[in-house]
Amino acid sequence: MPFQSPAIYLVSACLVGLKTRYDGQIQKNAACMEHLAGAIWIPVCPEQLGGLPTPRIAADLIGGNGDDVLAGKAEVIRKDGLHVTESFVLGAEHVLAIAQSQPITGILLKAGSPSCGLTPVPGVTAALLIKHGFSVTEF
Repeated sequence: MPFQSPAIYLVSACLVGLKTRYDGQIQKNAACMEHLAGAIWIPVCPEQLGGLPTPRIAADLIGGNGDDVLAGKAEVIRKDGLHVTESFVLGAEHVLAIAQSQPITGILLKAGSPSCGLTPVPGVTAALLIKHGFSVTEF
């Protein structure tokens, strides 16, 4: 029987229990871990890759969604008013580079995140990955 390589997933690091959430909490996602069973997974945190610390002050998309941020029509602003758009875009670009460097089966991202979420609107990283043809699922 020929060797069949396992699926390779890029996954939000917080979903697999790494301490990367904005609040520094560990919240492994059981459904995501079940989906990853038997696969190779590459954990990423776009916010950390963009230079932001953990823990960090929560941020929101202001004036649009992730696509709008990438187009320069919206911003990412922390709850205390500090603009962190550049860090979010940089982190998204790093995640895209990692995704493009591997034979990725799919990408599993954190729901509700201004970086990774698809709902209620696509975050910056999710938007960039989708724009480049990647299949993205949120947990």
